[in-house]
Amino acid sequence: MADDPVTTSRRTSGDTPNSVGAAPAENADAAAPRWARWLPVAGLVLVAFNLRPAITGLGPLLAEVRTALGMNGTVAGLLTSAPALCFAVFGSVAPRLARSRGPSAVVLAGTAAVTAGLALRPLAGGTGGFLAASALALAGIAACNVLLPVIVKQRFPDRTGPMTGLYSMALSLGTATAAALTVPVTETLGGDWRLGLGMWALPGALALSVWLPITREARRRAARPTTAPGPGGPGGSEGGRSDADGGAASGVRITRSATAWALGIFFGFQATAAYITMGWLPQIFRDAGVPAATAGLLLAVTMGLGIPLSFVLPRIAARLGHQGPLAATLALCGLGGYAGLWFAPAQGAWAWALLLGVSNCAFPLVLTLIGMRARTGAGVARLSAFAQGTGYLISIPGPLLVGSLHQHTGGWHAPLALMAALMVAQLAAGLLAGRDRYVEDGD
Repeated sequence: MADDPVTTSRRTSGDTPNSVGAAPAENADAAAPRWARWLPVAGLVLVAFNLRPAITGLGPLLAEVRTALGMNGTVAGLLTSAPALCFAVFGSVAPRLARSRGPSAVVLAGTAAVTAGLALRPLAGGTGGFLAASALALAGIAACNVLLPVIVKQRFPDRTGPMTGLYSMALSLGTATAAALTVPVTETLGGDWRLGLGMWALPGALALSVWLPITREARRRAARPTTAPGPGGPGGSEGGRSDADGGAASGVRITRSATAWALGIFFGFQATAAYITMGWLPQIFRDAGVPAATAGLLLAVTMGLGIPLSFVLPRIAARLGHQGPLAATLALCGLGGYAGLWFAPAQGAWAWALLLGVSNCAFPLVLTLIGMRARTGAGVARLSAFAQGTGYLISIPGPLLVGSLHQHTGGWHAPLALMAALMVAQLAAGLLAGRDRYVEDGD
């Protein structure tokens, strides 16, 4: 009889500080009730759901926010590019904090930062306070972005694909839900943008209530004396050594790994394509004569398609020996969508929206690859920080270049040509990142 999705947590980490990839004795959870074994799954889903509403919930109300706070166009532009910058900067700190505090504790703190930022942002009386609260929320998101693959590697080492798919689906659901419901709920609440933005702190509070007992249990395990050697020797840490030195236990030098660079570049180009799609696809359709309401619906379809596909795709990827062909297939869908926008943007709008929705699922694929390209939790933490930090830095100029090209040419052919070139680069990086390699082995 097959294990339920959480029984693998019996064989995985107690989340010990100074050992991001540590593992307790195999039977640590044997006596735990079934609901307790499902708690990490629920916590993973709820935390992931809260990683995008701070971004996608703001866009529909940005005009009202700018008017109320006297925000100029430059600051508004900074808000749209701030997520990628914050993800790159704050995400690089997460592995260090995880080694000293434990991944579960850092995810708890990150979720608290997201919740606090979303709750404080509507209370801001000026632009400075609004930016500070937004930065707090984005810093929390950055930490969770990096460490959720580590949590999956620790607690579900034999189900990396399904569990990555589950939290990717929750992340996509949070993205689409905030984009779709912020305006209608705001109107229902009397049209006050502060209530419309502040309501997204409530799912964060729910995630905190579930993740808190997970962190407490991890601390109890960390304090529990170990009488039998773990997978890597006494103390139960893999390799029998601490990873407090930043990964010396596994000998990983991320910056010298071709696989790590391929993952970082692949992450960067897929993030570029996603941000361009979110920022500019409705305008492309509207300029082609598509009504504004329909253009918004087309974007919702594009983003919403990631909900089911984000659950299925990592399962498929985990069963393949080489994930490069899968990355190439997604890129070809993107190129097909761009070609459609070039030749017949209005006539085939629904087809192009669907193709771009499939292409956007490179995000759950790269998250799966991060979990598959390192052998240990420590390796995943360092690889996740490197790939996401590098990737988000790469993604910053893309949407700005598209906007600049559109402004200077007055049309969409030049921006689409740039987008196609970036998609070809994503395809090449995906082929390299999909090879069956481990960063610990050196390449």
